[in-house]
Amino acid sequence: MVAFAGMGGAARGNLQRRRGWCWFQDERAIITQGKLVIGSVAAGAHDSARRGNVEVVVHDLTSGASTKVVLHDRLQLDDHAAPALLVRPDGRILAVYSKHGSENCFYYRISQRPHEASAWAPERSFVPSPSSRITYSNLHYLVKEGRIYNFFRGLDDSFKPSYAWSDDLGETWLRGTVFIQVPGTFRHRPYVKYASDGVDTVHFFYTEGHPRNYDNSVYHVYYRHGRLHRSDGSPIRLLAQGLKTPQEGTCIFKGDANNVAWTSDIELDRAGRPYVAYSVQKGSAGLPEQDHGQDHRYRYARWTGSRWVDHEIAYAGSKLYAGEEDYTGNIALDPADPDCVYISTNVDPATGRPLISRTDGRRHWEIFRGRTRDGGKSWQWAAITRDSTADNIRPFVTRADKAVRAVLWLRGTYRRYTDYDLDVVGFVLGR
Repeated sequence: MVAFAGMGGAARGNLQRRRGWCWFQDERAIITQGKLVIGSVAAGAHDSARRGNVEVVVHDLTSGASTKVVLHDRLQLDDHAAPALLVRPDGRILAVYSKHGSENCFYYRISQRPHEASAWAPERSFVPSPSSRITYSNLHYLVKEGRIYNFFRGLDDSFKPSYAWSDDLGETWLRGTVFIQVPGTFRHRPYVKYASDGVDTVHFFYTEGHPRNYDNSVYHVYYRHGRLHRSDGSPIRLLAQGLKTPQEGTCIFKGDANNVAWTSDIELDRAGRPYVAYSVQKGSAGLPEQDHGQDHRYRYARWTGSRWVDHEIAYAGSKLYAGEEDYTGNIALDPADPDCVYISTNVDPATGRPLISRTDGRRHWEIFRGRTRDGGKSWQWAAITRDSTADNIRPFVTRADKAVRAVLWLRGTYRRYTDYDLDVVGFVLGR
């Protein structure tokens, strides 16, 4: 295990500092030929000239040197504008990003050289339709189709999961359709996490809507050969036709007023079977709004090939801030190890006891690693951070490149998605 960018100390220089990301765009960071590339939105907390910059930091895992590149100068101070990154088959890196639902386009740039993110071709943009209001990008390349998909939200101002595709490695794009409909007069917005095998299949892990508007359950479907399928392989309809309702997918967890779910992560095991992680807000029905979000739990589920096995695994603590009662510190899966998760919580994950730092006497969100030996039924927790003087939130684990992967998170102060003062910190495994 190799520490970098402030693991246990101050961040190296200013390159990983004052930046953030949401968790509904991926990949937020990648490793390619010994380079860790991290995408984020600069807060400008101590440098107003950086406020809202869409940036990548390139960290050389051998030399320790870091380089910062601005993809878009002052696009928007909003962590939803963080870029999604994809290494193309030719080694060049594609970055796609957008404002938070206030424009009809997404922006994209392609690195000038394979496996290098220090120099980029000029920015271009794609407008799926004049009325689109786009946020989030999720990039997946399927080798059997020779196609890159960008799954985003907001085609035709729908507020719904949508997609575009490219058959020339992201040089040009074509619009798809909305692929999860939610009937009704209220514009519910399903929240989707994605994982693919890179060959012919993309998995979708989603809710009916935002948890403040809907007592969410969580569901799974997958795409293969042009068609959407339930977990057991039964076909639903073409991707271009989409789901008529969220409930057409396979339900993993049934929510209610006292158990409101929100998606966090999905990955695939070596057999191509999905495993997922999510949060559930507990016991808020009937309480005044200011008392919502005081008790969250993390859950973990695996598809066995015939059924979903789902378990509550940890106490997740309280909401990050008032107004977003379902924002937790979040949970991340390890793409290389289904038996390992990383969580952020401000309580002991096993007991729910509040975590009070012995350093400053205050309560903080800390990072824990969890391991299971029985498919998720029981977990052992180890503190990665402890007695901190700042919060540690939104862990993320990169996909392995030659067995090397990075565990990253945000450390600092998070007031809301447009007001944060955070550093990217973490460590590298497999070196």
